[in-house]
Amino acid sequence: MRRVSRIAVAGAATASLALVLSACGGTSTDSSSAESQGDKGLAIAYDVGGKGDQSFNDAAYAGLERAKNEFKYETADIEPTEGETDADKAQRLASLAKQGYNPVIGVGYAYAPAVEEVAAKYPDTTFGIVDDSQVQADNVADLVFSEEEASYLAGVAAAKSTKTDVVGFVGGVDIPLIHKFQAGFEQGVKDTDPKVKVLSQYLTQTAEEGGFSSPDKGKTAAEGQIEKKADVVYAAAGLSGQGVIEAAAANKVWAIGVDSDQYKQEALAKYKDSILTSATKDVAKAVYNLAKSVEDGKPETGIVRGDLKTGEVGLADSNPKFADDAELQEAIEAAKEKIINGEIKVKSS
Repeated sequence: MRRVSRIAVAGAATASLALVLSACGGTSTDSSSAESQGDKGLAIAYDVGGKGDQSFNDAAYAGLERAKNEFKYETADIEPTEGETDADKAQRLASLAKQGYNPVIGVGYAYAPAVEEVAAKYPDTTFGIVDDSQVQADNVADLVFSEEEASYLAGVAAAKSTKTDVVGFVGGVDIPLIHKFQAGFEQGVKDTDPKVKVLSQYLTQTAEEGGFSSPDKGKTAAEGQIEKKADVVYAAAGLSGQGVIEAAAANKVWAIGVDSDQYKQEALAKYKDSILTSATKDVAKAVYNLAKSVEDGKPETGIVRGDLKTGEVGLADSNPKFADDAELQEAIEAAKEKIINGEIKVKSS
């Protein structure tokens, strides 16, 4: 069942006809800006780094693939372009909506201005934005996560695993979203073992400088922290995090991955024995759930948050050395329970 129009429908035949046309096309009622192109499904527009980042964008793609396989409809996924503007993003989203895709999701906070602009022009299309809660519209779902909670658990794991009492955090871009990862990680480390020192560093001030898309920058930053005795390094840096993991493997220290379970990523297979765990957020599930809500005719809107309680953030346990460490698992489970019941309040900045 595809999504129906949000506009209230009276009993008149003309209104009923409009509803049917909206359900079939899944596009704007503004005929000057859009025409129905058929009953297409989910479309996603990637963030910086694009598909193949083994992290954030790939998780969104996994959600798209699940929806495609389950609902048997046409999907689309579009790569970003270097140096693109908000206008470029808006044009991309508008094109997808005009073609009849529904829902249309911008992957990453950078899509906020574009989603806000285009959603107003296509009120009968559901839009989603991952990692931003500022877009307020009747046909927009803000897909956000409590990354600080998963990062707190990563901090517990780091503090329990370090032998040098020095651990590192590498953030891709110095922005509030990544501050959540840093704040949670540092709090988790300090609450677990106050004597452990945390070295924190950001790769760039803006995404345009490559903070989320430059493995070489991540590798250099991690090497610098390892030289300062860090033996566990946590990266929240998108594609740049691959460089952090590579540096950890080369220096025989632990890396903690992010967003996806990076131990399982094919492109990182040769480094997997150095990936202790990953602080995950289930972008795939959020993307799929939005597509399913549209398919069911009850589109999600407003802020849709994933956290430890919902099971949409957490720590991956694919590495047997991590999963089989009873003391470590006991500490993580205890911290998780306290966060869920409110005994621990995790900082987000």
